[in-house]
Amino acid sequence: MNFVIPPRPQASLPVAGSDKHFPVNRVYCVGRNYAEHAREMGHDPDREPPFFFQKNPHNLDTSGEFPYPVKSQDVHWEIEMMAALKSGGKDIAEADALNHVFGYGIALDMTRRDLQGEAKKMGRPWEIGKAFDRSAPCTSLVPATETGHLAKGAIWLDVNGDRKQDGDLAQMIWSIPEQIAYLSSHFELHAGDVILTGTPAGVSACKRGDKFTGHVDGLPDLNVTVI
Repeated sequence: MNFVIPPRPQASLPVAGSDKHFPVNRVYCVGRNYAEHAREMGHDPDREPPFFFQKNPHNLDTSGEFPYPVKSQDVHWEIEMMAALKSGGKDIAEADALNHVFGYGIALDMTRRDLQGEAKKMGRPWEIGKAFDRSAPCTSLVPATETGHLAKGAIWLDVNGDRKQDGDLAQMIWSIPEQIAYLSSHFELHAGDVILTGTPAGVSACKRGDKFTGHVDGLPDLNVTVI
């Protein structure tokens, strides 16, 4: 194909234990998917239909460093498990949803909370608070053939050695199969789509020099330094 300008390289994630990479298509993030986090954000955690926002494929970053972003004085951490799809479709049934999952990893949904708050007050989209450069520090992906499908087990985040978030994957309001089924009823999902599956309670502001260790049972830990 003869492009008028050189295209940006394909966004991708390394696959653990391999020299292969997973090509990233889109990044969907489910909001308020743990009841205690919904409460701490001032919302009712009752099981209403889920909602999603997007980050950009190149926001995913496995460098181990998170550059503190400009235009914000209130940047929050949110630890999440991510699920990466090897295939997609429309109106995927819950019973078939996990057949579309390639593997799993850990990510931080870093959020310019002050800018997100301003957008909320004005009824505007959240991208300015959520989809800034390198806003999703993450690990490599581990194939589901090695981990099995992860539906329960500890998820936590330590900041400078102190436990700040502590939950269990089983506490998700909407399970991963339910998330996939719901998304596919609104979008045609494709191979390469990635879902950040929600964060437990305990989100708060970071500062330069902070060191994060993120954990999900069954996956290699995520280690990130705020620079």
